[in-house]
Amino acid sequence: MDKLEFISSGGTRLDKLVSDNTELSRSAAAKLIEQGMVTVNGKPASKKDAPPEGAVVTVELPEPKSADILPEDIPLDIVYEDADLLVVNKPKGMVVHPAAGHYSGTLVNALMYHCGESLSGINGEIRPGIVHRIDKDTSGLLMVAKNDLAHIGLSEQIKAHTFTREYSAVVTGSIKEDGTVNAPIGRHKTDRKRMCVTPDNSREAVTHYTVIRNFAGYTHLSVRLETGRTHQIRVHMSYIGHPVAGDEVYGNGKPKSLGGQCLHAKKIGFVHPRTGEYMEFDSDLPEYFVKFLKSIE
Repeated sequence: MDKLEFISSGGTRLDKLVSDNTELSRSAAAKLIEQGMVTVNGKPASKKDAPPEGAVVTVELPEPKSADILPEDIPLDIVYEDADLLVVNKPKGMVVHPAAGHYSGTLVNALMYHCGESLSGINGEIRPGIVHRIDKDTSGLLMVAKNDLAHIGLSEQIKAHTFTREYSAVVTGSIKEDGTVNAPIGRHKTDRKRMCVTPDNSREAVTHYTVIRNFAGYTHLSVRLETGRTHQIRVHMSYIGHPVAGDEVYGNGKPKSLGGQCLHAKKIGFVHPRTGEYMEFDSDLPEYFVKFLKSIE
């Protein structure tokens, strides 16, 4: 069993609150609550309860079972593919690999159907082919390895910080100048779902950002990762007082219509592990992103 803890912001039903603070669907969250796997301040609660602000919500997550992970005929937006790797444009709302509450409908389920057994096995049965990941509510480009040679070659580039990753983000508030955030990131001491800037048990994290355009109350940024820590952009932008718009974990979640953070993995670049050729791919901003930009003009 794995455990997650987070603090209630108040005024939200428990099943929705658990779903918003984990990668669980609302129905999966409700099922865990009914099974007594969710407590509020150490006590069982109903899915209809609205924990008060400041209450500690604890969720026990069962380990995913590899037997449950099956190929599924889910359409994929494949930007590039060869015998060693493929580049996929992941939609907002899709989980990358199976986890508690998400044993189906993930990118891995779709990849297993598309690629058959041609996925690297370095990350085991739960995450075949997955070299790096992006959050459920982050859209954009993701690289997948079809064999171990490709997986090792691509992973080494990520470790060496030679792998290009550029994002488009809308953050709250006004940023007038380009800048860099150099602040170590580690796991939050009491809330395992959250990462934070901390000197304790942390790793170096560097984020570069360039201002694209200012709006009333928001700024559109191009963000380049020098390192690739979990939730890095979201943590760093929140740390400097400009959380990503719609971020329900590191910001205030507004506007709710976004359904999660306004963050898109727009560009990736890498040296092909077999041919030695540098390859770079760019994706258009998705509909939800363009719609939001138009709404704040």
